[in-house]
Parts: sequence; C-alpha cells; structure tokens
Amino acid sequence: MTKTMIFLMAAATVFAGGVSRSFSGVITDSMCIANHKMMRISPDTKCIVDCVKSSKSVKYVLYDGKTSYVLSDQQTPAQFAGQKVTVTGVLSDRSIQVSKIEAAK
Repeated sequence: MTKTMIFLMAAATVFAGGVSRSFSGVITDSMCIANHKMMRISPDTKCIVDCVKSSKSVKYVLYDGKTSYVLSDQQTPAQFAGQKVTVTGVLSDRSIQVSKIEAAK
C-alpha cells in the first residue's frame, strides 16, 4: 500500500504542473529578444516596454542567452525590463508559469 501511495503522489505532482524552479536571464520582449537596434528606440528598456505595449502578440520573455521563455505574468516584468532577474516558476515547454520575479543578485 505504501508504494502505491508514493507512486500516486508522484504522479499527481507531475500532472499538477511540475516542480517550481529558478531561471536566470534578462527580461526582454519576444520581438527583439537580444537585438533592439532594429527598432531605433533607446535605451533598450524603453524599446522593450514600447514593443510589448504596441502589439498584443509581443510578450515579455526571459532570455538566458540561448533560449527565450514566455512569462505567464505580463505585468510585473515591465518594472524589470532590460534587467537581469531570477524568475521562480514552473517550466512548461518554452513558457514559465511565474510565481516570483526578483532582481538578480
């Protein structure tokens, strides 16, 4: 009975959304990602915020230098635009279900 309970609890955890982890990178937008020069808006922080505001299809993302991850929270990242942060949440494909965003230490 104990092995069955452990298995069921493990399965429930996996199907309930996975394990929360920390991810580090820069808050940017899904259009420009790492290259904001094409928009000719300076500084990069302004470009990021303006790009997200100007289009419903452009989202705040966390870019770790290789991959960009769409963030479920699209309000909080505005205050961290262009900054290195640590995002805590659950990864699902290439998006993060955000539970916390804080400036990187």
